[in-house]
Amino acid sequence: MAVVKRTHPAAWLWLSLVVIVLDQATKFLVTRFLELYERVEVLPVLDFTLLHNTGAAFSMLAGASGWQRWFFIGLAGVVSVMLIVWIWRIPRGEKLLPLALALILGGAIGNVIDRIWHGYVVDFIHAHWGEAYFPAFNIADSAITIGAALLILDAFREKGQSAGQVTGEKAEGTAERRRGTPDRRQAPRDGAP
Repeated sequence: MAVVKRTHPAAWLWLSLVVIVLDQATKFLVTRFLELYERVEVLPVLDFTLLHNTGAAFSMLAGASGWQRWFFIGLAGVVSVMLIVWIWRIPRGEKLLPLALALILGGAIGNVIDRIWHGYVVDFIHAHWGEAYFPAFNIADSAITIGAALLILDAFREKGQSAGQVTGEKAEGTAERRRGTPDRRQAPRDGAP
């Protein structure tokens, strides 16, 4: 029987690095070629528009007095450390969970780099339908969103697997009762083994 070598989940950290590099490279290009609020139509439903977001997701707290910069830097630092520890503790062979966490980690670090260097996050991807605009975002935000969706998918997949195991155990016990064999889960009676 061949021994299967399973990769440690920390090997997925390369993906975090790729997200950080792509995020920072696209932000660099956008800030070099677009002026603040300049709009370039890419598709009828997609524009590139250089925006500065001093707030959180969807510009929440953007109007605050400046305390939010350091709050979000600290929060991202704590979350990043927690994600690295979580990734490191995942059992070998897992794929979906470390993939999700690596995307979230890369996105979080990509945005915190902006906050440290600029005091705001550079957003530029601006999707819309007619005159209804979705809040602008960037590659880091996309990685965080995809990672969060995969995290939810992994939770549902895990829940389905554990429900399947319970169902399998119940079915096994039912089959044993049908065959007349003792159910292993029942406690012995009258001292019988």
